[in-house]
Amino acid sequence: MTPAGPVDKAMPAGAVIAERSEDLVRLLADQTGPTEIWLRAKAYAGDFVIARPLALHGERGASLQGSGLGTVLSIEADDITVDNLLVRHSGHRSTTEDAAIRAKGARVHITNVRVEDSQFGITLGPCPHCSIEHSHVQGSLSETELKGDGIKLWESNDATVRNCTVDHVRDVVVWYSRRVLLEGNTVQHSRYGSHFMYAHDAIVRQSHITDNVVGIFVMYSSRMHIDDNVLAGARGAAGIGIGFKESDGVELSGNWVVANTAGVYLDETPRTPAFPVHFTSNVFALNDVALRFHGINEALFFTRNDFHNNTVLAEVDGGGDALGTTFQRNHFSDYVGYDLDGDGIGDVAYEVKRLSGELTDAHPALRFFEGTAAMGLLDAIARAVPVFSSRLLLTDREPAMHGKQQP
Repeated sequence: MTPAGPVDKAMPAGAVIAERSEDLVRLLADQTGPTEIWLRAKAYAGDFVIARPLALHGERGASLQGSGLGTVLSIEADDITVDNLLVRHSGHRSTTEDAAIRAKGARVHITNVRVEDSQFGITLGPCPHCSIEHSHVQGSLSETELKGDGIKLWESNDATVRNCTVDHVRDVVVWYSRRVLLEGNTVQHSRYGSHFMYAHDAIVRQSHITDNVVGIFVMYSSRMHIDDNVLAGARGAAGIGIGFKESDGVELSGNWVVANTAGVYLDETPRTPAFPVHFTSNVFALNDVALRFHGINEALFFTRNDFHNNTVLAEVDGGGDALGTTFQRNHFSDYVGYDLDGDGIGDVAYEVKRLSGELTDAHPALRFFEGTAAMGLLDAIARAVPVFSSRLLLTDREPAMHGKQQP
């Protein structure tokens, strides 16, 4: 696949061309002007506003170079296309959300754009039926805490972000927006790979969300579908591959959740048993903790997943267990049962009992030793001599003998 951002594009015969920055300002402001404007492969200096329906295209190498005092390109109309441009050098104020591109309008389409040196990348809102495709938002490589969001959707129902790359930003944000599609994106080296809030009926699929503090976090959202993504490398004390807070009716399938501090974090999710959450055919591998539960864990279903070489399979904050969660036909790499009838299903249940968890709940200071050989030995003793452990954390009565193969 061609890297996201500008591509080679020929200017059509008879195109209206803005030769200078002043020409571009004049053409954009002319309410009776052309509906298609082209830019040559050079820099156009200034902060620009589009306030009427039109398409703005660039040859490869065309760029909008902002003044460094505000937003570089402001879109304030419906039916706008911005295509094949480098947009850079916004202001650096978070209070006014200085951005490379900020759009307010319906049916705004941003394609083949690269963003550099901007506080916020591309901000849409309100912006129904808008799209960002094949674009690259490059944030600052410095570790400043004042970075802005790479892509932000606010009150942007039916928006699409597809085949984009976002790196070294704060977050990719989808707030108060329904039926948003995020597809085929790469988000890396940021804080939240995708942060949803009140974003019902969203879809995230076929994306690589890696080496962020948090891969995906979903708050107060219902009926989401999260399919065929890679969520990996969320490390540190706050590292979470994918997390949910008070969300309902979520379906997750075909995801690879790998090498995170916590693979999945579930906080009061689902909020009510009437809207269950299903994890189906996912791989959870090499996480420090595969599943972390906070609050109720009923109406949660894990079916045909592969739990492979996680340091700890499950933890329940505040003690308790995950017996309200249904596990069925999952594969566990540490399962030591047998399959005498050869049907691919273990003949004895898979059970998790953790003596170390009982000790750390009773004596929180011992959490310092979690993950050490000593704690691992305690859990091995609990499995070998079950009388030493009184707390059953979870069970799968039909464990699968074989896991999912790497694609």
